[in-house]
Amino acid sequence: FVELARRAAAMSMCDQRYRGALLLFLAGGAHSAWVAGAVSGRSRHGVALAERGGSGGAGRGASLCMVQTVAPGATPGAGRAAAPSTDAEGPPLPLTAGERFALDEKTMSPAALARREEQLERSYELCREITAHYSKTFFMGTRLFPPDKARAVWAVYAWCRRTDDIVDKPRADRTSLRTELTEWQRRLTDVWEGKPYDLIDLALADTVRKFPALTITPFEDMIKGMVMDLDQNRFETFEELYVYCYRVAGTVGLMTMPIMGTADGYTEEDALEPALALGVALQLTNILRDVGEDRHRQRIYIPQEDLRRFGVSEQALIKGVRSDKYVALLKFQIERAREWYKRAEEGVNMLSQEARLPVRASLDMYSSILDKIEANQYDNFEKRAYTTKWEKLALLPGAWLKTRPK
Repeated sequence: FVELARRAAAMSMCDQRYRGALLLFLAGGAHSAWVAGAVSGRSRHGVALAERGGSGGAGRGASLCMVQTVAPGATPGAGRAAAPSTDAEGPPLPLTAGERFALDEKTMSPAALARREEQLERSYELCREITAHYSKTFFMGTRLFPPDKARAVWAVYAWCRRTDDIVDKPRADRTSLRTELTEWQRRLTDVWEGKPYDLIDLALADTVRKFPALTITPFEDMIKGMVMDLDQNRFETFEELYVYCYRVAGTVGLMTMPIMGTADGYTEEDALEPALALGVALQLTNILRDVGEDRHRQRIYIPQEDLRRFGVSEQALIKGVRSDKYVALLKFQIERAREWYKRAEEGVNMLSQEARLPVRASLDMYSSILDKIEANQYDNFEKRAYTTKWEKLALLPGAWLKTRPK
């Protein structure tokens, strides 16, 4: 594992596709002495890779996705320790009951405590790598947090990423997906009870322990958003789309609020609405960026009422017809997204001082994608709007100035 991780970190930018595949193998396979052994007839859990893109869910738009395989009804049980699996075709066994993360430090020996810390370092590093590979803009913003808060946010993102990828995994029918989401919900409950199922869950369990104000509700709501993605590929009104945006993106603001903290004179309740607004703004941006990809999947996230208002038919959108009517429609959607960013801006100074710059920088970096769509002459069918690393870095001084006391 250590050698594989070292090789992944050393790969050049031109090897990113293979680096991503290796990282995802490690995410599912890095379990070291925590794995169970000699348990017959039990499904093994892990990750696989698949090509995809699109707007639904956290972190959408990567060229590779991490597909979480959840075995329905599998319950980790005690088993004797075994050497780590090296079979890439078969993901590793989950943590056993006896190996699950012991949160009570008082009951642990010094050796066990040291071993736990080693596993936590591996777990958080995997979450960091997943975040860096799949959401470069978001990751750059998180690098501005203090280390403890950055690690916690990476743990949350890794969970969101895996949740999203459960839905995107190729499958023969959707019945198995509903079963997997039910099992995923059970695993989430276990995390909140201090019983992580695998190495990546370990980081989230530790985050829940360190930030007790974290609640399970937004995580559960995100799972509901994944069910919406399964059942619904059209949205009649913006109100319907808002519910979806809240569940798959706005929830992230609620997940991370207890980690970021608030400034003196403000409560989490004060900052709640702007945090939700930022999530909605980010998802509306994803939707506009990914129209070209989503149309190939027969998915239309732009509200039907807006299509009718601007005279754009579903057939024209699916075919990628960039007419004057479509451009007018996009201008309206971009303005709506910017209004949500403005609402989000009101909450930046409600956050703790150490959280303001990361959030402001993320807001500025992500909203600049809208500028790119405009620079591409509103062609989001064939041209993907994105900001380069240097363009993101250039936004940091302005973001810093905006967070200074006036």
